Amino acid sequence: MTRPNPAVAQSATLAEIAREAGVSAPTVSKVLNGRADVAPSTRTRVEDLLRHHGYRRRRAEASRSPLIDLVFHELESAWAMEVIRGVENVARDEGLSVVLSESAGRLTPGRTWADQVAARRPHGVVLVLSGLDESQRALLTSRSIPFVVVDPAGAPGDDVPSVGATNWQGGLAATRHLAELGHRRIGVISGPSRMMCSRARLDGYRAALDTAGLPVDPTLVRSGDFHHDTGYRAGLELLKLPDRPTAVFAGNDLQALGLYEAARELGLRIPEDLSIVGFDDLPVARWVGPPLTTVRQPLTEMAEAAARLVLDLGRSERPSTATRVELATSLVVRSSTAPPPT
Repeated sequence: MTRPNPAVAQSATLAEIAREAGVSAPTVSKVLNGRADVAPSTRTRVEDLLRHHGYRRRRAEASRSPLIDLVFHELESAWAMEVIRGVENVARDEGLSVVLSESAGRLTPGRTWADQVAARRPHGVVLVLSGLDESQRALLTSRSIPFVVVDPAGAPGDDVPSVGATNWQGGLAATRHLAELGHRRIGVISGPSRMMCSRARLDGYRAALDTAGLPVDPTLVRSGDFHHDTGYRAGLELLKLPDRPTAVFAGNDLQALGLYEAARELGLRIPEDLSIVGFDDLPVARWVGPPLTTVRQPLTEMAEAAARLVLDLGRSERPSTATRVELATSLVVRSSTAPPPT
């Protein structure tokens, strides 16, 4: 395909794009509006040309549905409920509804999802622990559908608006609390290494040990997946060591609860024999026995900030320069931590 002159590309009309694609102008219009009655090969050809020409729907054309799309990579925990609550709070105030979807554990939604969003024409898209590939970003941009990523799994890029928390500072605070109580063998069960938030928490753990003059013992480090079962299995491994840790930073609350189960199974008391710190401060952290010391991640506030940001981007004629919002974490001390046994 001949590449058009860049000077001409920005001013290409739908008729010119239709001619180059070998289709009618109404077909191009159907693709722009996300209509389903277009052959996949034709849709792909037209989308490629729209992206190549940098075509962007004028805001007068972009009649939006009263919706916010909220996309999770998985929906298995109370963590998700806190995020849903935050987006719902903003949507309700704005007279909007929330469309909820899951990408079945993938960190990038499938192409079918992008077509469905284009057809719905929501006010914006909030993605949680996931992102978009280049074609999906171009598709949403061509429809003037803004998007924001909450707690991105990887580095989202300077041009991708995102909302997160101070994960490194949280990991530092959790581990420093244990060191200040007098613990010298402090284990950690981190999250998936592909997720930036879990890597930042682990780096905070290492920094706290270094600051306290304690070595990072590789035998006390385990990788998890932020689920209860992993906390239980990794917890058993740590607690069965000949020289077991007297305290563990569990990486998130669900893994901490799995660690609780492992400790009970081995006859260890919390906090008399083992101190535990989680991360997130889910409601269940206050209900377990003993109540869990944890790092509060302001999940609801993060979701509210993401929803407000995506709506602001949709209302603005110019992209926002504040592409990264980071909310503070804080240590919440309860009854699961104490000085180590003498």
